[in-house]
Amino acid sequence: MEAKSIYRYVPSFSGAYGTGWKAMADNFLRLLLVVLVLAVITTPMMGPQAKFEFDASDFRNIPFDMDDFFKFGAFGLAAAFMGLIALLYYFLLLPVFKFGAKMMFVQAARQVTPDFDMLISGFRRNYLNIVLANLLLTALIGIGIVFLLVPGIILACRLAFTPYLVMDRNLDPIKAAEESWRLTRGHGWTIFLMGFISFFIYIAGFICFFIGVLVSDMWVKSSFAALYHSVLIEKGLWQVEAVPAADTEAPGESAATEA
Repeated sequence: MEAKSIYRYVPSFSGAYGTGWKAMADNFLRLLLVVLVLAVITTPMMGPQAKFEFDASDFRNIPFDMDDFFKFGAFGLAAAFMGLIALLYYFLLLPVFKFGAKMMFVQAARQVTPDFDMLISGFRRNYLNIVLANLLLTALIGIGIVFLLVPGIILACRLAFTPYLVMDRNLDPIKAAEESWRLTRGHGWTIFLMGFISFFIYIAGFICFFIGVLVSDMWVKSSFAALYHSVLIEKGLWQVEAVPAADTEAPGESAATEA
């Protein structure tokens, strides 16, 4: 039986991206399918949007009667209805898949085979917490960015672990946000740097066309999951099992086992 590779859980930029790459490589096909599913379910939110531009001069020579009035009224009502459907999809369905996918990447970082049931497990349990947590994050980060960019960035970094904690620890949105704030203390710059570098990783993926984007997305998601798990170990919230010196070339490395 092939021995598992050793993961180094160090809550740093290099440690997270290094472990994230290893987790991605060890679970490549499963994680590839995860990002493909996410790409498909987010397509309705990213699809082309029709743009309508009206110029008053266009109507000067066009007879306008009651039929036109009702026609434009129906068009406006249909647009409003489609907008409502999009909002409901974004806030009530999409977060379940996204939070579940994050937990699958955490499983990969813990050297546990990612379970596809995680993608829809939020519909059966923890659904309300997922929806409310997503709403809370969207509101807080959005307000921070609208009023001043820096507070929005700070909130995004310090609340980055909230989705993981909702799924992993079954915390409610407020407790998850508070715990994320506590866990990320001292790691804010690491999260910011990882997010900043991820932009260039995605650019490199685009240069390599479609498959490159998927690999970039897998690597970034695996790295943030690895950072989350590394911080749990650092804070004493996850037990680790020592690896015998004979089984590894580098002393001090350890493999995490589920508590």
